[in-house]
Amino acid sequence: MEPVLPHINEPADLQGLSAAELTRLCADLREEIVNTVSRSGGHLGASLGVVELTVALHRVFRSPTDKLLWDVGHQAYGHKLLTGRRDDFATLRSRNGISGFPKRSENKHDMFGVGHASTAISAAVGFAAARDARGEDHSVIAVVGDGALTGGLAFEGLNNAGQMQSDLIVILNDNKMSISPNVGAIAKYLTRITSGKHYVRLEADLWELLGRLPHGSKARVLAGRIKESMKQLVVPTILFEELGFKYFGPIDGHDLPVLIRTLRAVRKLKGPVLIHVLTEKGKGYRFAEEDGQRYHGVGKFNRAEGIKVVPPKVPTYTGVFGRTLADLAKKDPRIHGITAAMPSGTGLSHLREAVPERCHDVGIAEGHAVTFAAGLACRGQRPVAAIYSTFLQRALDQIIHDVALQKLPVVFAVDRAGLVGEDGPTHHGVFDLSFMRMIPGMMVMAPRDEDQLRHMLATGLARTDGPSAIRYPRGSGLGVELKGDPRPLDIGTAEVLRTGTDICLLAVGSMVHPALVAAESLAASGVQAEVVDMRFIKPLDLALLDRVWSTHTHVMTIEENSAAGGFGSAVLEWSAGREGSETPAVRILGIPDNFQEHATRPELLADLCLDAEGIAARAGEFLGSRSKQSRTQNAS
Repeated sequence: MEPVLPHINEPADLQGLSAAELTRLCADLREEIVNTVSRSGGHLGASLGVVELTVALHRVFRSPTDKLLWDVGHQAYGHKLLTGRRDDFATLRSRNGISGFPKRSENKHDMFGVGHASTAISAAVGFAAARDARGEDHSVIAVVGDGALTGGLAFEGLNNAGQMQSDLIVILNDNKMSISPNVGAIAKYLTRITSGKHYVRLEADLWELLGRLPHGSKARVLAGRIKESMKQLVVPTILFEELGFKYFGPIDGHDLPVLIRTLRAVRKLKGPVLIHVLTEKGKGYRFAEEDGQRYHGVGKFNRAEGIKVVPPKVPTYTGVFGRTLADLAKKDPRIHGITAAMPSGTGLSHLREAVPERCHDVGIAEGHAVTFAAGLACRGQRPVAAIYSTFLQRALDQIIHDVALQKLPVVFAVDRAGLVGEDGPTHHGVFDLSFMRMIPGMMVMAPRDEDQLRHMLATGLARTDGPSAIRYPRGSGLGVELKGDPRPLDIGTAEVLRTGTDICLLAVGSMVHPALVAAESLAASGVQAEVVDMRFIKPLDLALLDRVWSTHTHVMTIEENSAAGGFGSAVLEWSAGREGSETPAVRILGIPDNFQEHATRPELLADLCLDAEGIAARAGEFLGSRSKQSRTQNAS
């Protein structure tokens, strides 16, 4: 049979397809997803696992009239291919190409923009309430991964939906994985349901019986009651039904006819419905089936050979952090590591190997992770919460109320700080300096290289009178020597790395090395730039700043963070309250006040003048404009 996908330009095109053509369409989708992701990188395993489910949804429902919401968006590549983006799919995650996540501004079939987990049910409840208020008649469907159920927001949505009793369909895509294998009581509960062979057989038999009985007949009603009673015997507590949902499943998420038949049946039901679908992450691509964790999010790879693991020539910041924490934990039994479903992504897999009893994966539950850390700290333990910058935003209330207000010594290891590249605006970690430095008592550090990261971790662990945060970027370090054992730094001290009298570049973290390279470029044109690694965003090195204010006429602050409320703002706030007549001209170089789109990290840094060439150019322009202003004032 010839390929079917080239003939699909919108979901309505699925309506006339035969069963054989729908099956071929599933194969075409997998082929296109694997081919494209092998060239562009992206989220592979989850999208492969929901191909049949995606086809069934678009066969039964009428998007965009019916509202289909995807949780996280890792599952949505097939959805993109079926909704008019096939010709653009090769541009996935590339500059000016289509996003790796559902995005409202990109396509009318993307109902809700996502990037963080556990949001779809709450958003769907809102969609359903709006439909009812407007007197409309359409379905609202949320597709949620089982990993997302470790997030409290998902249960807040379930709770509200059960209370409202509006028509709503939640599809639980159960592949027993988020990024890493799922953990916690909910994962065990789902396993208990899906491993009940007698229940699965009972469910299938009763579905077949109910389908054969006349609608509304007494026999059908009786069979339905028997089904519910038997379900309670085989699975004693059906959590979702206690929350007010009609529960159907578990069903085979790769059996297309069953999926279509089930969706057609439940779309007519009133009130909230949950369909429990079992899928295999990576389905259809052997390498992804065998290693769902490695093939969750991938870079470019050879499709025929799969991913070849090549140790990086230069260790990553994440790897250095993870190994350092594990080494320190071996020596100090009070140290615990906490991750929100990302033991490998945050480097805590090293701690899990070294002292597994003190490595805690709490699932996709960042708020809980922070308050859990607060509880540990209250009892004399030294918790380190390793969470990506973009996900730490979800726990701001807990950081303020549960940690900082009580002056608890929790260390926040803020991974993926700054621009992360192809994952785009939902994942760029460009706000943590701003929201962390506003919190009373919070110490905020940013290492210029992987060796500094080790010593900053020791600094945070040595502090006893409040919380600390260390933010560091994605990817490899600079390849510097790791000098000696980690040792605490003098809090609030900066380092002058290069002297100069024409302009002072005050840089933090990932911007220190580009500032040094920019200074060399400026020197070639006769401009002598001083470069300072501030190290501490809070507290600032006030003595050094006072000296710089007295000796320089031009100062530029440089940060890979939002310019609004970040490091540069902190410097200007100090300057505004400083006593003294010397006030240099100050420029803030950082992320402007808008969301940055997806592209490679080097492309984004170049666009924002945050690479060495851009920093040198901005510094030259700054000096030139100041010089012109001075000449104008002298002439007048």
